[in-house]
Amino acid sequence: MKCIVALLALAVMAQAFKVPLMKRKDGGRKYPYVDPGLKFQSAEVQASYGATMMSLLFQGYYYGAISIGTPPQSVQVLFDTGSSNLWVDSVYCNSRACNVHQKFNPQSSSTWQPSGKTFTLQYGAGGMTAYLGYDTISLGGLTVTNQMVGLSETLNTAPTPFAGIVGLAYPQISSSQQPTLMDTMMQQGVLQQDFVAFYLSRGQYGSEMSFGELDSSKMASQITWTNVISESWWEIMMQGFQINGQETGWCQQGCAAIVDTGTPGLAVPSTYFSSLMQSTGAQQYNGVYYISCDQAGNLPTLTVVISGVAFPVPPSAYLEQGQNGYCMFGIQPTSQQDFSGRPMWILGDVFLREYYSVYDRTYNRVGFATAA
Repeated sequence: MKCIVALLALAVMAQAFKVPLMKRKDGGRKYPYVDPGLKFQSAEVQASYGATMMSLLFQGYYYGAISIGTPPQSVQVLFDTGSSNLWVDSVYCNSRACNVHQKFNPQSSSTWQPSGKTFTLQYGAGGMTAYLGYDTISLGGLTVTNQMVGLSETLNTAPTPFAGIVGLAYPQISSSQQPTLMDTMMQQGVLQQDFVAFYLSRGQYGSEMSFGELDSSKMASQITWTNVISESWWEIMMQGFQINGQETGWCQQGCAAIVDTGTPGLAVPSTYFSSLMQSTGAQQYNGVYYISCDQAGNLPTLTVVISGVAFPVPPSAYLEQGQNGYCMFGIQPTSQQDFSGRPMWILGDVFLREYYSVYDRTYNRVGFATAA
C-alpha cells in the first residue's frame, strides 16, 4: 500500500462546518477496567468477559453538541468513529442515566416523524432500548433533514457526561440498519467532500471536529493517507511498531488497527503487551500500569509506522498524571481480534491527540497529519 500525500490546501472551504468538543474531566475518578477491544465484539463476548455498559461507555472522552428537531433542542453527544448508531436520551427514559441530562422531547418538535420501530443495543451485561424516528439534525452550521434517530427508552448504565452517541463508522455495523449521520449527509449532498476530521487537544477545551473541511491551522505537516481494509470500522494496516526507534518485528506481516475517537488509550495485542511494559519498567496494580513521574524522562518513544511513514508517540502522550507522584499509562492490552481473526490494535485518543485525523468516505481512507 503506497501512501498518498496531500497538500494542506486540500478541501479548504469558505464556510467552516466545525463542532467544538470538550474533553471529559474525571476529577481523579477511576472506572472499572475493561479490555478496550471488547467494544468491537458482540454483546455475548462482552458479557463473557464481565464487561458492563458502564465500563464500555465510559471509554469515551470527547463530546460536543448537536441540535435535534424544530425548534432545535441541544444535546451533548459522543462523536465516535468506533460505532455507527445515532441515539440520544429522551423523555421516554426515566433511568438515573437519562435523568441527569437534558432529554430530547419529540412532542416539542414539529419535524419529528415516528417510524413505529424500536431497536436494542447490547453493551455487555447491560444495554438500551430505543424508539426510532426521523428528525432534523443541526451541528457545526450544517442541517440534515429526515435523519433516523434512536430515542432512549431504557438505559442501564451510570450517568455519563454525554446524553447520546453519534456513530461515524460504516453503516455495515449499524444496528437495525440505521443510516449513519454521515450517510445521510452524503445522500443529501450537504458536504463539498465526504469526510470528517478531528483535532483532539490535551486540555479540557480546544478540541474540534469538522465535516467536509480540513483546518490547516491544526496541522503541522502534510497528510499521509492509508486505505481502509474493512468497511466496517475505520480499520487500517500498520507496517511497523518501534520502541525508541528500534523495530520490534511485531508487524512484519502487517498489523490491523482500528482508529477510534471513542477509545481513550492505545491498545496493544496481549501477545506483545508484556514485552512493551517491560521496556518501560512499568508496575501494575488492579489492571492499571503506572510509574513514578520522576522516571518519565527515561521512558521510550513508541512509533507506529503507517504507509511507510513514522508516527512517534512520546511518553508525554501516553502518560497521565496520577496521584502521589505516580503517572498512569494510557496503554492497555487487548486479547480481541477483528472480523478476519487478526490481532487487534486500537489507535485511540493517546495517538489521536498527537495527530490530526481525517476519515474519508469518498476514497475509503484515513489521513494523519502532525497536530499543530
